[in-house]
Amino acid sequence: MSKYIMKNFLIIIIIFLSDRVSKFYVVSKNEEYLSPNLFMSKYLNISLVWNEGIAFGLLSFDHKYFYNFLTILIIIIAIIIFIMIWKHEGFKRYSLLMIFGGALGNLYDRIFYKAVPDFIDFHVGNFHWFIFNIADIFITLGVICLIYDELFLIKKNKV
Repeated sequence: MSKYIMKNFLIIIIIFLSDRVSKFYVVSKNEEYLSPNLFMSKYLNISLVWNEGIAFGLLSFDHKYFYNFLTILIIIIAIIIFIMIWKHEGFKRYSLLMIFGGALGNLYDRIFYKAVPDFIDFHVGNFHWFIFNIADIFITLGVICLIYDELFLIKKNKV
């Protein structure tokens, strides 16, 4: 394989492994302390929540068929993103690599654990943002980069 392809796979593997290691650590600490609240501070809590929905706990329903449908839909989207990775270059490709690496991390959990462990809980007072994980961070960063690319970089190249 060329260095170019190896570099792309290395990015995906680093994202996937950083997500897996962080989830493994939080889940093992949860089992060790028998508490989902592992760390609490003024603005950040590490609290384990098992998410059966999509990103940030959206579309969480207690229905097996809907969960299976969502999982199949996520697999299809991941395949499309994988194809898009090889059709694009530069900044857009790296954005798609971040999304794909994060999607693989969450997809792994959906398939093997039937839920995704989320644990990063930012809050100010009683206002809590959605609880998320490392894979969600990369997915979100990748989407933000794609939006930036579409709004600013493509227009700059066309002018």
